[in-house]
Amino acid sequence: MSYLSTVSKMLQELETSTQNDVEEVSDQMVKVISDGGIIHLFGCGHSNLIAQDAFYRAGGLAPVRAINLEPFMLHKGAEQASENERKSNMLEDSFQHEDIRETDALIVISTSGRNPVPIDAALYGKEKGAFIVGLLSKEYKNNQASKHPSGYRLEDVVDHTLETNVPVGDAVMSHDNIDESFSPVSSVIATALLQEVFSKTIIKLKEKGIDPPILKSGNVDSSDSTNKTLLNQYRHRILY
Repeated sequence: MSYLSTVSKMLQELETSTQNDVEEVSDQMVKVISDGGIIHLFGCGHSNLIAQDAFYRAGGLAPVRAINLEPFMLHKGAEQASENERKSNMLEDSFQHEDIRETDALIVISTSGRNPVPIDAALYGKEKGAFIVGLLSKEYKNNQASKHPSGYRLEDVVDHTLETNVPVGDAVMSHDNIDESFSPVSSVIATALLQEVFSKTIIKLKEKGIDPPILKSGNVDSSDSTNKTLLNQYRHRILY
């Protein structure tokens, strides 16, 4: 089976297995936006790229904010970012400056759900009263212990979980003449699942009589003035 066929099959299975969770989380996202809150996205390493993908995105929601903390981002050194994610109390100085409110949601992205920094991010968001979602794979739960001092995993501290079903090790392809599994799927799966939530959110907002704050592509004529008006509604909280 090809990589594309493998991913397609996983996504089809995910549509069924996550249906209830997607409905519940999108209901909460509707509440956040209706109440004037914003949706924060946070992840380390490649999970940060998933957060960035949904930020300031054509066809996406304007009140979505990626939390980009350089000690946990690949461009400042992939090895160091990976090490930093595994350190206890590494997040404290950085996250205390984040403007997370009780009207907001925080979606924490971590495939394994075991490293201290994503768990600390979720705990910080809960202290602020925000609705916390973990975007993760529970496949790691049975044989990959938490690295957090409390022993908690990400799914233990969030309000709701979005399950990606990504296999341990991430890679999904194999070959008779290649010893190692290869070709990761976590970014593809998590990005698609996140967009499924946002797609449902947009539809539900409209059904409630609220015009969804959807950004237009900057490559389409007349989009600039429309987007500027929309972004000005959230500029006091989001740095675009």
